[in-house]
Amino acid sequence: MYEYRTLTPQQRAELVRQRLAKGYPPHRPPHLIRDRTFYLLTGTCYQHKYYMVDQSRRQQLLDRLFEAFVTKGIEILAWVVLPNHYHLLVQVANFNHLSKLFHAVHGSISRQWNLEDGATGGRTVWYSYSDRAIRSERHYYTTLNYIHNNPVKHLWVKSPYDYAQSSIHWYLKYYGREWLRHLWNEYPVKDYGRAWDDI
Repeated sequence: MYEYRTLTPQQRAELVRQRLAKGYPPHRPPHLIRDRTFYLLTGTCYQHKYYMVDQSRRQQLLDRLFEAFVTKGIEILAWVVLPNHYHLLVQVANFNHLSKLFHAVHGSISRQWNLEDGATGGRTVWYSYSDRAIRSERHYYTTLNYIHNNPVKHLWVKSPYDYAQSSIHWYLKYYGREWLRHLWNEYPVKDYGRAWDDI
């Protein structure tokens, strides 16, 4: 996605042609697998701009996501909200609800933040969302570790326990540090997530 801006017009046209040939939308993440129970969902600020540097905005987004998802029977099992993107591990009853939920949450948050920031020209806050179907128990727990380690990966903190808008605190409270440590050793993240922007 971010590489796209550096391509020549001919390279962009070829990339779009390749995406369309695969049945993907030309410029948005494809939503290919719709029949699984668990998904990693990612929402990204447009051009990865830092619209959520303030902790209160990250919490505000998290609260809205929980409120919207719970009403549709979607359980959020793990989460992290960073200044320019977020990840959710969810259990989905009906995949078709996701698009409308993201549209509603992103739309209302965008309007509010644009008003707060005096961005009256219709500033674009969100790019879209992507989904990755969870394939196995190993994939599930590696995803959980990836989410909790994300603030460290992006150099916001040195320890996942130092980041507020993360489900690691919920897991710490209910499962304990030893359980989390065991999970980290049993399901290492390694290069999980590499090349995701290529889709």
